Amino acid sequence: MAVGHKLLIIGGNYGELICKHLNRPGVSFCFQLENEAKINSIEIFKRPTATSEAINFVASDQGGGVDVFDVEKTFQFSHFQFPWPVKHASSSPDGRQLVVVGDDPEGRLVDSESGSTIQSFRGHFGCSCSSAWHPDGNMFATGNTDRTCRIWDVRNLLQPVAALEGNATAISSISFTSDGRFMAMCEDVDFVHVYDVQDAFRREQEIDLFGHVSGLSFSPDTEYLFISVSIDTVPTLLSYQRRHRIYHYLDSMN
Repeated sequence: MAVGHKLLIIGGNYGELICKHLNRPGVSFCFQLENEAKINSIEIFKRPTATSEAINFVASDQGGGVDVFDVEKTFQFSHFQFPWPVKHASSSPDGRQLVVVGDDPEGRLVDSESGSTIQSFRGHFGCSCSSAWHPDGNMFATGNTDRTCRIWDVRNLLQPVAALEGNATAISSISFTSDGRFMAMCEDVDFVHVYDVQDAFRREQEIDLFGHVSGLSFSPDTEYLFISVSIDTVPTLLSYQRRHRIYHYLDSMN
């Protein structure tokens, strides 16, 4: 599931995609991928056009497909195929490039229109399952089953800028604040880590939870960090508010 730009998009186990405009009644459109493969991730982003910006979303699937859709025109305009299941694809802030990761230690930086590989990058030892771009467009992060989140500079992908270690399990979700100051990453189970980007990721705040962490996201104004946690069959949404004096997100929990 993805929410952004007044849109809600949900993917299913058989390639189903459902899009709803949050300020309009009813479902906007439905679509099913030809390969009917499980949707692993969805990201909504803006892509520049000749006259303005278009709202797009990219869906990654277990069959190795990456599909880009134009929301307003409600059509699929790009399909890229990879030789391994794609777990996550994320768009650069200008919408021109995609980071594509999946069941291969080697990730890909690709052109968002043609799907051609700009450059591959190596550093992880397992399968990657998450990615996110810094708002400045020069940096992105990838999370892997090797229990690390690696930070990359798009201008030099020969080696990662940093390797941030988790405690126990795969790094399943990554999010940057809109101002670029902080980055949060979660492990599959029990742990969320918040890093100070301006301090070169040296300062870390660890949030110790209990249960399966299914995702996280910062609010657009950077004031809140939302974490989705499941304990047995009970879903829970935790909200942490930012404390500006010591730059933590621990002063309140709902």
